[in-house]
Amino acid sequence: MEDQTDKCIVTIMGKSESQMDIVEKSTKSVKRSWTPLEIGLAVLLALMTCAVVAMVVLYSTEKGERLNKNSEKVCTTQGCITAAARIIQNMDSSAQPCEDFYRYACGGWLNRNIIPETSSRYSIFDILRDELEIILKGVLERPDEGDRDAVKKAKCLYKSCLNESLIEERDSEPLLHLLDAVGDWPVATNDWHITRDAEWSLERILPRMNADYNKRILVDMFVWTDDMDSSRYTIYVDQALLGMPSRDFYFGGGNNKKVRDAYLQFMILIAKMIREDRNLTKNDIFVQEEMAKVLEFEIEIANATAPQEERHDITQMYNKMTLSQLQEKFDLNGFNWTQFIQGIMSSVDIEVYPEEEVVVYAPRYLQKLEYILPKYSKSTIQNYLIWRLVIERVSNLSSRFKDARANYRKALFGTTVEEAHWRECTSYINSNMESAVGALYVKETFVGDSKRMVKDLIDKIREVFIEALDELQWMDETSKEKAREKALAINEQIGYPDYVLEEGNPRLDQEYAHLDFNENTYFENVLDNLKANAQKNLKKLRQRVDRDAWNIGAAIVNAFYSPNQNQIVFPAGILQPPFFSKHQLQTLNFGGIGMVIGHEITHGFDDNGRNFDKDGNMLDWWSNFSATHFKDQSRCMIHQYGNYTWDLAGGQNVSGITTLGENIADNGGVRQAYKAYLKWMEKEQEEMKLPGLDLTHDQLFFLNFAQVWCGSYRPEYASQSIKTDTHSPLKYRVMGSLQNFDAFAEAFQCKKGNLMHPTQKCRVW
Repeated sequence: MEDQTDKCIVTIMGKSESQMDIVEKSTKSVKRSWTPLEIGLAVLLALMTCAVVAMVVLYSTEKGERLNKNSEKVCTTQGCITAAARIIQNMDSSAQPCEDFYRYACGGWLNRNIIPETSSRYSIFDILRDELEIILKGVLERPDEGDRDAVKKAKCLYKSCLNESLIEERDSEPLLHLLDAVGDWPVATNDWHITRDAEWSLERILPRMNADYNKRILVDMFVWTDDMDSSRYTIYVDQALLGMPSRDFYFGGGNNKKVRDAYLQFMILIAKMIREDRNLTKNDIFVQEEMAKVLEFEIEIANATAPQEERHDITQMYNKMTLSQLQEKFDLNGFNWTQFIQGIMSSVDIEVYPEEEVVVYAPRYLQKLEYILPKYSKSTIQNYLIWRLVIERVSNLSSRFKDARANYRKALFGTTVEEAHWRECTSYINSNMESAVGALYVKETFVGDSKRMVKDLIDKIREVFIEALDELQWMDETSKEKAREKALAINEQIGYPDYVLEEGNPRLDQEYAHLDFNENTYFENVLDNLKANAQKNLKKLRQRVDRDAWNIGAAIVNAFYSPNQNQIVFPAGILQPPFFSKHQLQTLNFGGIGMVIGHEITHGFDDNGRNFDKDGNMLDWWSNFSATHFKDQSRCMIHQYGNYTWDLAGGQNVSGITTLGENIADNGGVRQAYKAYLKWMEKEQEEMKLPGLDLTHDQLFFLNFAQVWCGSYRPEYASQSIKTDTHSPLKYRVMGSLQNFDAFAEAFQCKKGNLMHPTQKCRVW
């Protein structure tokens, strides 16, 4: 056992460019990286992991000798041993799988993992993202080795972000320049009414916010694929996002009031800081009164917005009209829509016409806005607009600005410590230069065979989805045939776009040709990115839709379905254990990435995706019979998940309506992946067993599916996410899907009436 442990430690701690190597380097190049305590904990965790691996090897060796006598095969490859160790560590075998499968699958993980002080939640996904960021840190900090232009720019942006001493030295200077550029902040000046009031108008300030800073406030105007014609782009007008994550925080008492009060104090504190930096007379009462008016205004705006439950049906939201009709229907007391929209589109040299088509997603919001705006002064509205711009930029400023938001973040997320600065930087660069960073990540980590293997899994699971249509009694044959056509037409993107690795292809460099970063001006670099991202999207208005375009980066631990493109995407970041590995058993791959594949395919047929045809056009391809019965099947699931009570969120119930699409996808995904695995088993030789686990392959499938969702939340974040997240809490993603699946009950021999084998089950797909 000691020898095995030593070998494991050498493997974990000794690889060149391994995570621990990168961590060691980071302590030399970053002002605040991993502390000795953190490194010690990492080493301790490695030791614990290796001890488990060693026990698995020892146990499997002894057991293997016995099993070999019975002609049973145990897999003792490194991949199998690692997978077995992971599964054993994560589970709690003392729990009853038929009563609480989540505890059975994830109890060990929950007992062993504490939410970091920097995080509002902690899960398998978060661990994989943390590890991915360590890899990105390593590749972004490597010296220039003949890098192409796109990579050089990514590294320059990263260096500017890491330069904390200069960011501290510049302090509020770049923000003050920004305020001057956008018409100033009335609460932080003494003569705004005299110098700015006369020339101020929403039609002037809102386009500037949108086009130059990618901030869509009060009125959300954006360019996106036309829901009714997926070959073209169109202009959309919608209700805008709010300063806080959920409209619910603006109303009521309890935790909502706690968050709201912290939000107001944050507003007041930042305004005071700006006044002081401008050497203005201290006037705390003025600042408090002005920002209280801002919050009052925002509460009215929040009240005008429709809650998520009312924005559930995309077919009801879609209201196409001409620009002239928009002006006629939503005058907003003389608001000039042509000036507003043209002001935005002029930034990319596009002219709009009176008969330009516009899709309005939130007509009732615009109607209410007409009565709200006249009640408030220009200075109050300007204070609100600038506040919304400032709150987003606090993370790019010196530490005293970040300190000012500490109480608000604690009330909202439950966190008490900021992320390590290098993590903020890697995350930011990855989000804003995703193609360049994705190329670095893929070169560093991605296994070439993965694309082919995942494509094969997609084909198998798609085939099962199509075959399963024959089982559905609630759907008639006409609608089934349309569903088959749509499923066959789903196109997939796996890993990364090929061009990012093609040295002779100029496309990657061209994506960032307009950007020119400076290592000494991080704040201005961020502003350049904001403008570039806004203009990149606005330019699409007169372009044709590129169905093969990647809309996300490769270094992302997630997967996506696009209804407008009828496309599923699996970035390289998610193609790793526990989701996928060519070195782990196929039952684990089917239970991991296989379920994710099935989940994304099913999104094409959930309560939103079902409204789009095989070409991504919003079209009702359903018969009345099938549409009616789809809603009946969905109601069962709405009721099931709506009855889950989440203690961490103060006893609030999950919203069965808001989470319906994700719940349909979860249920369909695990069902399809399991059936695809059974079909694979019929054709292939039965897989070997995992060492140290006396479990069937069926049981391992469900166990790996559940362990993908191991995670915990802080109560503050739970109270927020239950209002804003379209996914059910992690526990109920597992429990709900498996309670509806007879095959799970059979695999674990659950009796009818057990919690995991209820009498009533829901099924859509």
